[in-house]
Amino acid sequence: MPKIKEIERTPNPDAMRFVLDEPLTQGVTKSFESASEAGDDDLATSLFAIDHVINVYYVDKYVTVTQDGEAVWSDLLRKLAPPIREAKPKLDAEEDENVHVSQEAKESDDPRLQQINQMLDEQVRPYLLADGGGLKVLGLDENTLKVHYQGACGTCPTATTGTLYAIESMVKRIDPNITVENV
Repeated sequence: MPKIKEIERTPNPDAMRFVLDEPLTQGVTKSFESASEAGDDDLATSLFAIDHVINVYYVDKYVTVTQDGEAVWSDLLRKLAPPIREAKPKLDAEEDENVHVSQEAKESDDPRLQQINQMLDEQVRPYLLADGGGLKVLGLDENTLKVHYQGACGTCPTATTGTLYAIESMVKRIDPNITVENV
């Protein structure tokens, strides 16, 4: 059972990140936006059973929980801690191959998408993970790159404004005609 080492605020006032002593996964990212998406994931299911939880995102030693903004964090944290402490590590968990890039984007023959994904892997996703979230590329529709923020980044005002513009500015180095849209 993982021990909670620390609880950290994220740039999103509606999300908290739990830092654990031991990993839940070995680099495998899990992202859920609803109880129905959680399926047979015990940790996500138990967290969604708590009122006000709207998102669960975890990888390695980090669990990020986003609430709907209606709960008082001090009360909610007391409810979130037990299921996180009771979570069983999934060191043999397999990566959802669509967690960072949609199937449509993977199957695209547009070389710009490969360059964009590499750039995101190297220059953006590590920073978003440090803030308790991630980014999924949904596709490139002509010159519009469609992305979806995950975890704490999903409802964060900073991600949906400043970070989005920073990503667009980086992507414009690949093709100056591309705009970025958060979906």
